[in-house]
Amino acid sequence: MGRAFFLLVVAFLFFFLDFYTYSGLSGLFVQSRFERFWKILYWVMSAFTYVSIFYLIYQYNVSPTFIRTEWVNFLGGFIFTMFVSKLVFGGILLVQDILRVTFGGVQYVNYKINDTMWTEEGFIPGRRQFLTSFGTLVAGIPFFSMLYGITKGKYQYTVQKIVLTFRDLPAAFEGFTIVQISDVHAGSFDNKEKVKKGIDMINELDADVVCFTGDLVNSEKEEIDPYIDIFSEIKAKHGKFATLGNHDYYGSYDRNNPSAERSYFEDFYQKFSQMGFTLLNNVHQKIEKAGESINIVGVENWGAGRWFPKKGDLAKATQGIAPDAFNVLLSHDPTHFDEKVKSFDKTMHLTLSGHTHGFQFGFQMPGFSWSPAKYRYKKWLGLYEENDRKLYVNRGFGFLGFPGRVGMWPEITHITLARESQAS
Repeated sequence: MGRAFFLLVVAFLFFFLDFYTYSGLSGLFVQSRFERFWKILYWVMSAFTYVSIFYLIYQYNVSPTFIRTEWVNFLGGFIFTMFVSKLVFGGILLVQDILRVTFGGVQYVNYKINDTMWTEEGFIPGRRQFLTSFGTLVAGIPFFSMLYGITKGKYQYTVQKIVLTFRDLPAAFEGFTIVQISDVHAGSFDNKEKVKKGIDMINELDADVVCFTGDLVNSEKEEIDPYIDIFSEIKAKHGKFATLGNHDYYGSYDRNNPSAERSYFEDFYQKFSQMGFTLLNNVHQKIEKAGESINIVGVENWGAGRWFPKKGDLAKATQGIAPDAFNVLLSHDPTHFDEKVKSFDKTMHLTLSGHTHGFQFGFQMPGFSWSPAKYRYKKWLGLYEENDRKLYVNRGFGFLGFPGRVGMWPEITHITLARESQAS
């Protein structure tokens, strides 16, 4: 019902934005040969948006957990795309209108003081066609980029390859490779073949270990069922390891019934086993090679945010680990690093996290990345290092909420471990 109410609020906002946007665009096409065409096109697209909103409201009311299809995801994405585009255009138009009214107020006061005659045309000047055209061009940027994001971008898997050096990496693990994926959010997927292409890309990397850092589902454990077979195809020479994210705790079961909770998670954990992943819930797994070893440490979700589960127990997960051991930590939420990991008495040489998704919107270029995520999370994307400990934040394999990605494409991270003394 919460989603339905949200969509209803969006619908009312659309009514206001529609007429305000229409009033602005009218000035561009008045007495033009395209005037009739653009009016028809505008209201056809608006009508389609309203129909989409009420269709999704109906679907959410009938079945709040209905299965996502490409069509349903497209409708949701299209609604949001239209809303953002009109909001951008309306914002630019509003700035212009505020300036017009301000100028008119100054003129009116001036006329009153000087006791001269004034006309409505002299009171509030008309909108500048140049500024309205500029607003149209600016609004076109989110419109076309978001349309791409909901049709192509959400499955535009990219491989991020990095080499990380460590002074105390055991010699046998020189060149050892880790492939990380995070934030699958299986309940949002709508095309099994396209997901399979991402799995194939993982296997092409021929990893020593594959690590999944949480948020397998949006909320319900059954969301992963249609994809268990293809995730079970992931291969790794020394094993596949996983931990839980905050969304993995949001399932439907009686919170006041310990037996119901235990039964729910026993079934959920079994799904990881069916995919061939070893679930590391506050435990560690030793990887041995040529008489030397490293530890893959996994903790349940621990997030600094008020509403996020704090079930991660790093002390429990590292029980029995030697003080000088080399450790790779899987911890879903990167806020765990600043709050607990970087000052923990046993060194977590490399922490792998996800959670932020890069907000699924932004852009990246060599040496610079930007996303609204940076205003919410101190460490939100890529590599960070403090206290001789490294953190890598993956931007996620799936998508949540907005059914697409713009600039922040789904990521498969390929990490090669190297000994610092041998680095060039």
